[in-house]
Amino acid sequence: MKKIWLKTTLAMAIGAVSTHSLGNGIAINEQSVSGMGTAFAGRASAAQDASTIFGNPAGMSKLKRSEIVGGFAVVDASVDISDSSAESSEGDMVPLASVPFGYFATPLNEDWNFGIGVYVPFGLISDYEKGFGGRYKGQYSKVQVITLQPTLSYKINDRVAVGFGPTINKIDGKLTSKLDNSALFGSGDSEVNIKGDDVAVGFNAGVLVDITDQLAWGLTYHSKVDYTLEGRTKFKNGNGPVFSNLNGEYDATLDFTTPESVDTSITYKLDDKWTLYGGATFTRWSRLEEIVVENDGTPGVLGLQPIAEVSEELKWKDTWSYAIGASYQLNPQWVLRTGFALDPSPAANDNRTVRIPVGNRKVFSLGAGWSPNDDMTIDVAYSYLREDEAKVNQAGRSLAPGVEVAPGYSASYRNSAHGLGAQVTYRF
Repeated sequence: MKKIWLKTTLAMAIGAVSTHSLGNGIAINEQSVSGMGTAFAGRASAAQDASTIFGNPAGMSKLKRSEIVGGFAVVDASVDISDSSAESSEGDMVPLASVPFGYFATPLNEDWNFGIGVYVPFGLISDYEKGFGGRYKGQYSKVQVITLQPTLSYKINDRVAVGFGPTINKIDGKLTSKLDNSALFGSGDSEVNIKGDDVAVGFNAGVLVDITDQLAWGLTYHSKVDYTLEGRTKFKNGNGPVFSNLNGEYDATLDFTTPESVDTSITYKLDDKWTLYGGATFTRWSRLEEIVVENDGTPGVLGLQPIAEVSEELKWKDTWSYAIGASYQLNPQWVLRTGFALDPSPAANDNRTVRIPVGNRKVFSLGAGWSPNDDMTIDVAYSYLREDEAKVNQAGRSLAPGVEVAPGYSASYRNSAHGLGAQVTYRF
């Protein structure tokens, strides 16, 4: 009985920025604005600047001078909720969010390059209004992940390079959800508030091959990262008389693994003006099968220990996403970019949650780079994201027969987002 009534999705907030970034699930794609302009097509093969530290560590071998890259993307999401089973189901539950990043890369000699990057690999934030009808399934979710990646690349010969970098990942976050006291002869809602954090290590590795003078192929592997989040679960009672002895904070532990991914792409220089890009990314979302939060020292209620263990069944599926893009060198100072991406949702209608109500995505991007001189480039990009309709249908949960403390919720979500990014590269 200890898992019956208090289920919530702590791992669904692993990340840092927005449910509606340019990556699906909890993935964040905004690690480069020069890449954003082509919808990240060619990310593993283009090596346009030091942001290749994330896109493909081997790409640093293409950089002949030291570079500093800094930038950010802003995501403005819109959420339209319809066919709701509750009276109060307002949309726009994703606030305006920004995604910063920064990189430094420098040649060590003719064969070796060193670099270091700071970026966000995963992300989520959702914030519903207080009276949201699905608040018993999730009301507020925000977790931040920041990754530091020192990196080396090695040029094996004139056509083949490899790169590797360990990743040091810091996670911390907060989730809240509600419980319905009225089922236990009280009134109002109780609140469950979960916080946790951890630091864990993974790695990125890549290979970049110049097949011909015009055609390049790249492959990047982003490893899984195993976390043990430690924090606390806080229970705050409303006006209900039954759960009053649960008030307080309890030590909490969560084991969680972010999925590995493989990104492969090609870059083809058609002529002095046009360059074409294409890519595919596999993400092993099936690692997110079940989440269990263990709480220590919780008292019993009605002979039960209802918050000794908090669990959620996810059953996400692996996905393949695809992107194509092109750039046009207008003149020595200006390059124009465009791209289109398809990114399927890892969650199906029978296991989608209100914390991440995402559907299959289509993304269209435009971008430009301006180089006033050989030492500086300013990149800008705009992306529009549109999702297919996504249905949420979460069942109610009971403490005992006839005592439903987490009513069910169902609704249809139609999501879209505008993304705008800017980046500055300085070479010396």
